[in-house]
Amino acid sequence: MKLVVGLGNPGPKYAGTRHNIGFDVVDRLAARWNVSLRTEKFHAWFGDGDLRGVRAALLKPTTYMNRSGQAVVGALRFYQATAADLVVISDDLALPLGRLRMRGGGSSGCHLGLQDIIERLGTDQWCRLRLGIGAAVGRAADYVLDRFDPPEAELVVRVVDRAADAIECWLEHGPDTAMTRYNGDVLP
Repeated sequence: MKLVVGLGNPGPKYAGTRHNIGFDVVDRLAARWNVSLRTEKFHAWFGDGDLRGVRAALLKPTTYMNRSGQAVVGALRFYQATAADLVVISDDLALPLGRLRMRGGGSSGCHLGLQDIIERLGTDQWCRLRLGIGAAVGRAADYVLDRFDPPEAELVVRVVDRAADAIECWLEHGPDTAMTRYNGDVLP
């Protein structure tokens, strides 16, 4: 079982914010795979499905961003999966809007959701897909909780689609192929 986790904050107050772009990618995958995310399990909205013979669980933690590791650890234990079976999708202030970056490991880059997962798993050696949301204008904490401006929102639709493509590639072909094909800018 592969585990695909989108990071975000639960509730309508946070829907559509920059910080919830990981949730948006999981929602896109759920729609593509006809998977319901209405079950609450592992402190997350959960569903599982099949992509051309690869079983995958989709998770959107309900613990708020900074405690995302609780859902990840619970799901990995339940499925007796390892960190190699995990990909986490998050926003990234250090990347320009429209850029994707997949890595097989590394630091949290000051992202508190990623940091919590690293601490709870005891390793940083798991795949993550970061979606650029652009550098903060003003306080970072306020910026990530803002919604995208209308011109940005048009690009975000393409970013979410391309990120979903990258996750499907990761599931079918592994992280190296996904990194080669999808790291970079989403073209206009």
